[in-house]
Amino acid sequence: MVLLTVLDVVMVVLGGVGVIYQAACIVMSLFSKPVKFPDAPMNKRYAVLISARNEEGVIGNLIDSLREQTYPSELIDIWLVADNCTDGTAQLARDRGCYVVERNNLKLIGKGYALTYLLGRMMDDGVADNYDAYFVFDADNRLDKHYVEEMNKAFQSGFRILTSYRNSVNLADNWVSSGSALWFIRESRFLNNSRMILGSSCHVGGTGFMFSREVMKRNKGWKFHLLTEDLEFTMDSILHGDRIGYCGSAMLYDEQPVTFQQSWRQRLRWSKGFLQVFRYYGPALVKRAVRERDFSAVDFTLLLCPFTLLGLVRIVLGWLFAAFGFVTWQSQLNSMSSWISGIVLTVVTMMALAALTIVAERDHIGASNKELFAYVLSFPIYMLSYVPISFQAIFSKAQWKPIVHKGA
Repeated sequence: MVLLTVLDVVMVVLGGVGVIYQAACIVMSLFSKPVKFPDAPMNKRYAVLISARNEEGVIGNLIDSLREQTYPSELIDIWLVADNCTDGTAQLARDRGCYVVERNNLKLIGKGYALTYLLGRMMDDGVADNYDAYFVFDADNRLDKHYVEEMNKAFQSGFRILTSYRNSVNLADNWVSSGSALWFIRESRFLNNSRMILGSSCHVGGTGFMFSREVMKRNKGWKFHLLTEDLEFTMDSILHGDRIGYCGSAMLYDEQPVTFQQSWRQRLRWSKGFLQVFRYYGPALVKRAVRERDFSAVDFTLLLCPFTLLGLVRIVLGWLFAAFGFVTWQSQLNSMSSWISGIVLTVVTMMALAALTIVAERDHIGASNKELFAYVLSFPIYMLSYVPISFQAIFSKAQWKPIVHKGA
């Protein structure tokens, strides 16, 4: 049937373009010099925005790393929204000199709503305009002591939105934490770094990013509430013509889930969020890619493309057409065989990608060579688990749920 052929061609073309683009980014990142920003005066005033829910065990680490920055501490104010907290997070932050806003709302749950509430209070109190830009961090993060200084260089070079290098505090805990950590390191090293070289827009990845006062005013605070509010913010910014920059010399350390159940739940939310963002922003991105010839729009259209949904539609239609005699069962079995071969090739490719990430970023990865070898072998398992997760996301009603942090 023509419809099945069209779907096969679309999936092959989109998948092939995506693979070629990823390969080009890797080659470019390996052989091109990273973008470096010139020294800049340390005279901008920044607000740090933190959404925390029962994070008294880890929030002190982030506050301490902010107090220890090489950037003048009097130009950094820490604002924390204690979001539905039942522990001592709010008091601990107050005791350490932070501005604290408490929020209690069990109907509108999620980091996006918490940031909306926090910035809303700051605007209502007339203090939001006191800052040139705003950082967003998760409560479990830690920062290199030069983080703000390096981001300030990039900000003063002209970028209104910036993201940073996302490393991990607990990559070596087990195969689950290593899989997540290697994924983010790969995105920083090979994707965002290459996007900067290409002059394209980068991806804001949940934490470790900043935006200017002008962007805050345009958005009237924070207006992003989908399950992946960071990706929604990225798409909205691209559609407004912003170029999101990447500062690879500003390093953030994130804590990754260590149990497969936690990781599954987190990635299920991400996968559902990708579908939501594609639904709301996909058509506009395609239009911008065609009309404006905006490479960033092309890039993120590929990123958002719901391959699992397309694959499911293709399988169901193939079975239905075979059941009604429009195509043979043998043709559908041949298609399945081709997909299995593709999966095997994908496993090998992901092992190579994990190994390449480790080799390229060995100085930034805190684990022994023996551990890293094991994590190269386990990385495909971690990544292939995205297949059932993406499938579940099509039908599930994933919700935001907090990840328990131990302060590794």
